[in-house]
Amino acid sequence: MGKGTVVRQVRARHPDVWVSVSATTRPPRPGERHGEHYLFVSDDEFDRMIAEGALLEWAVVHGRARYGTPREPLVRALAAGRRALLEIDLQGARQLRASMPEALFVFLAPPSWDELVRRLVGRGTETPQQQERRLETARAELGAATEFDVSIVNVDVRTAADELVALWG
Repeated sequence: MGKGTVVRQVRARHPDVWVSVSATTRPPRPGERHGEHYLFVSDDEFDRMIAEGALLEWAVVHGRARYGTPREPLVRALAAGRRALLEIDLQGARQLRASMPEALFVFLAPPSWDELVRRLVGRGTETPQQQERRLETARAELGAATEFDVSIVNVDVRTAADELVALWG
């Protein structure tokens, strides 16, 4: 019940909100589809996207795979007057803050550290080493929550999604 789960809830319940699809160099997990969940690209393709300025932000996440936000789809959505939502990590938020300071930056927080650990372990999609890497990332992100404009505590996915969408007014 983290960022991805809340974003999926926004996508399902608020179709008027445009949701960015991030590019990543990690392989798909079971059930993930290219172009829907992520744009799964090779390292060479990701390098090309960086070199061409095709990414608004990008970062190495959890010490292994790279993720980034393609620029052109967001530019088109904003030009069409759509509300836009990006699912990015702390590194990406910092980069985006520098280039788009007018954006609203929302921190999605777990109800508690214990609940975060329970959700991560219960997901069953990572090895114990990957879980520890994710928890290290989470510690750093939680420590930076004050860098964001608004924080939403994700006790319930539907409520968190509605609170997020309500920020647009």
